[in-house]
Amino acid sequence: MSTSFSVGDRVSVRVAYPPGHVRTPFYIRGKTGVVEGICGEFANPEELAYGRDGLPKQLLYRVRFQQSDIWTDYTGSKNDTLVIEISEHWLESA
Repeated sequence: MSTSFSVGDRVSVRVAYPPGHVRTPFYIRGKTGVVEGICGEFANPEELAYGRDGLPKQLLYRVRFQQSDIWTDYTGSKNDTLVIEISEHWLESA
């Protein structure tokens, strides 16, 4: 399995608004985080939602974001994070 990103890499989530079933939360698009883990290859859920085969499979990454980087009015601890699993086609090098 060849990966585009490694654990510890800084990545940004693409800002895209494709129509239809999308698995990447709206609020995380355009945000930057750090790859925390590589979950493996899985059928693309955005394609599976339409009854297609989900191929080619997509790598799924676990990405950690600082809460204060996501929410401009966040008042919690600066150490609070959110971890989201995101398909590779949504990620770019930061």
